[in-house]
Amino acid sequence: MAERRDMNAGGRRKGLGLGIAAGAVGILALLGITGLVVVYSGAYNVAATEEHASFTRWAFDTTFHNSVERQADGIVAPASFTPDRLAQGATAYKAMCQQCHSGPGVERAEWANGMRPRPPHLAEAAAGWSPQEVFWIVKHGVKMSGMPAFGPSRDDQAIWNIAAFVKELPAMTPEEYAAAGGGQQGGNTPPGVSPPSNGAQSPTPAPQ
Repeated sequence: MAERRDMNAGGRRKGLGLGIAAGAVGILALLGITGLVVVYSGAYNVAATEEHASFTRWAFDTTFHNSVERQADGIVAPASFTPDRLAQGATAYKAMCQQCHSGPGVERAEWANGMRPRPPHLAEAAAGWSPQEVFWIVKHGVKMSGMPAFGPSRDDQAIWNIAAFVKELPAMTPEEYAAAGGGQQGGNTPPGVSPPSNGAQSPTPAPQ
């Protein structure tokens, strides 16, 4: 009698397990089909005039932070930076980065407000990144964000100079920022033109 009860209980557990497995497979199949429908139907609005949905924003942001943290692991930062290297980083930042990421007392270029996601104000956001992570982002860029990879056109020393200056931004006053890099002010260079900077060649318009 007891043996029969054990066999019945075992059968019920096995049936429950198979039911759960079948349900999980069905849900995954449904999600896959739904994804294909969205991709091929054009139902998802890719317009930058529309904000990302909350889930999309969370998924992109979480993936971005975790990926950068992992990829930058093992990078060794220089022990220190001379004032001259920080000045070079300031000059490059104002020429290459200020248009999108602003600076203390300076707003991003008007056209950058139309980017999705919007580039972060690094005077606040830089505090949340290590120097190694900033270096990795500047060197390799970020897919689907508008952040280009500067590694192919700049050497590592030039990129470290920028990373070191970026890490100084949260503690800078507008007056200190204005004076950094010899007081050079960044222009609102339109997309497709690379401004001259330390470690880079002269600007070249993008092909039309």
